[in-house]
Amino acid sequence: MSHSREILILIQKMVKLPPEKAFLFFNCSTNQGVSHTYQSISFILNHLLTSGMLSEAQSLLVRMISGQFFLCKFSPSSLMDQLTETCYFSEATCSLLYEALVNAYLHSKLHNQALCSFKQMIDKGIVPRPKTFNNILSSLISSNCFGEAWRIFNEAKGKPMLDEYSFGILIKGCCEAGDMIKAFQLFAQLEDLAWSPNVVIYTTLINGCFKNGDFQLVKKLYCRMEKLHLVPNPHTYTVLINGFFKQGLKNEGFQMYETMKRNQVVLNSYTCNCVINEHCNDGNMDEAFKVFEEMRERGVACGVVTYNILICGLCRVKRFHEALKLLDQVHSVGLSPNVITYNTLIKGFCEAEKMDVAMRLFHKLKSKGPSPSLVTYNTLISGHARAGNLEKTLHLVREMEERNIAPSIVTYTTILDGFVRLNEIEKAFGILSFMEKSGLASDVCTYSVLIHGLCISGRMEEASRLFRSMGDKNLKSNSVIYNIMIHGYCQEGNSYRALRLVEEMMESGMVPNVASYSLTIRVLCKDGKWEEAEMVLREMINSGLQPSVSLSNLISQAKSGVLNAHSS
Repeated sequence: MSHSREILILIQKMVKLPPEKAFLFFNCSTNQGVSHTYQSISFILNHLLTSGMLSEAQSLLVRMISGQFFLCKFSPSSLMDQLTETCYFSEATCSLLYEALVNAYLHSKLHNQALCSFKQMIDKGIVPRPKTFNNILSSLISSNCFGEAWRIFNEAKGKPMLDEYSFGILIKGCCEAGDMIKAFQLFAQLEDLAWSPNVVIYTTLINGCFKNGDFQLVKKLYCRMEKLHLVPNPHTYTVLINGFFKQGLKNEGFQMYETMKRNQVVLNSYTCNCVINEHCNDGNMDEAFKVFEEMRERGVACGVVTYNILICGLCRVKRFHEALKLLDQVHSVGLSPNVITYNTLIKGFCEAEKMDVAMRLFHKLKSKGPSPSLVTYNTLISGHARAGNLEKTLHLVREMEERNIAPSIVTYTTILDGFVRLNEIEKAFGILSFMEKSGLASDVCTYSVLIHGLCISGRMEEASRLFRSMGDKNLKSNSVIYNIMIHGYCQEGNSYRALRLVEEMMESGMVPNVASYSLTIRVLCKDGKWEEAEMVLREMINSGLQPSVSLSNLISQAKSGVLNAHSS
């Protein structure tokens, strides 16, 4: 039997079946190896669309796009012609087919093909329903094609494909792009059309205003919601609370949380975590645990994230015993601590110089918990390096490599710093050489550590060579490195080079710190260069730093020659 005859018989069988059974029969035939044609697919698509089975039609098109049915190639511009060249589709079902195809492309993450089919649809005078149009808008914005989204939105004005959700999608896109002027233009247009902006749109605008730093506009939008009797939802309150906290407006954030509870809005874990985190940042652990208890009383799920925030807060205020008890509590409530839980505790104990406890937690993580991460190793390496135990740091690096965790630039810079602290400069440069051979390029932090080591060792010529070599690697010296170098030259008594670097910093738009200014003035005065010292003092004052009285007196002494007399 020829293939075309086989397909014709298949269609004849499907004609006699209701759409659900016809679709099942079609799928069964596919599984049995029947090679479908545009004709058989067109028939079943029409059967599904005329029966209102739109999701099934879309899933079939997704399978078709993925290549499950055809060996022949097709393009988005030709596919509709190939499907509709049969006599199955009426004008109404053709419109539905276009929409199903656009959504199938979007589902398959083929955004360009979806847009191509959408444009083809518009060119043929077929107006999509708002849902399909909104799916296209959302796709364009998520693909960072805001300009194209703005264009097709303006072309759709006055057409039935546009609804209030279209405005909401584009307003969100404007806010994400930081274009609040366009966002409020759309907001005004929405009101002109007598479509009332909903809570979601207000929340989107409030979030955008926070990111833009416009707190007054945030308050105006919130007051307007109240006047319109629009009840903020949990997400609105979360945006407000989180926004206030991020901008340093703590009192407003805490007040909004109290308003949320007073208005009996259902709390969620994200909102509570924001509030708990802010209390922890302030070191106010009693208040943090009050919110934690509120969560449990109100039935809000306390996940590992909540426990991690509390553990971090306890470590910050050195309440390590309670932090460990909280780790046990995570297990007792049926949750599994994650690598962040352990990393937080390990970091706390490393900073408290309790390396024995940090290592016990590390071994516990390896034996019972998830695998250690790069952060875990870097934290422990930093702790051991500060403690002067470089043998342990190198052992940890070897263990990392055994676990296929590649040491990062942070790992090596931490070890370098450890050697520098022990005045093992040559070994530090040996680590640098090994790091670069491993394919990791030095960064500004690496240079800062090495230059500092050379300066405190009095090896200023080497420090200067390293400092100047940064430009060869396209690295720009920052104020930290300049201040280190200035301090080194001042310790050496080299007023000329110290002054030169101070001037170089100012020419580059950097401000030397108080120590750099003060030390440079002192070494200039010691060399009898009071005019240069006065100039540096003026620059110090102009940069907003306040010199000490003794510094001014020192210049007066240098000016009168007293300092020189004493030194002779």
